[in-house]
Amino acid sequence: MEQRISLITLGVGDLARARAFYEHLGWRGQEVEETVFFQAGGLALVLWSRDKLAADAGIDDRGGDGFGGVALAQNVRSRAEVDQLIATALQAGAEVTQPARETFYGGYAGCFADPDGHIWEIAWNPGFALGPDGALTLPDFGANA
Repeated sequence: MEQRISLITLGVGDLARARAFYEHLGWRGQEVEETVFFQAGGLALVLWSRDKLAADAGIDDRGGDGFGGVALAQNVRSRAEVDQLIATALQAGAEVTQPARETFYGGYAGCFADPDGHIWEIAWNPGFALGPDGALTLPDFGANA
């Protein structure tokens, strides 16, 4: 597994309130399908409904079990790499919380919890280009800022 993070997704209770907060800090986001994306250097910060994030990771949001409404994600270059990294994580002691599967956005992804319960998503997304160094650059979603 390469030592990098592609996206940090924050599960939020009120998307509009959360977006307003980050925009108040000077961040500029793009909202697509009830999800707000912010380019943050070589990675992206994402705001998404906390309950949708928990469901996508295949867990119940019980609070206090290591899931704090945050999922770390690494985008990879192929479906095969998704499968390979999830298998490697499982061998290292992770719990697979969402087996790799086709996604609603046309990609392929799965999730695991590390030994402390922190959720990682490993995803191949054909719409998110990765540079030679693994840096992710968000596309222009064509949405109003």
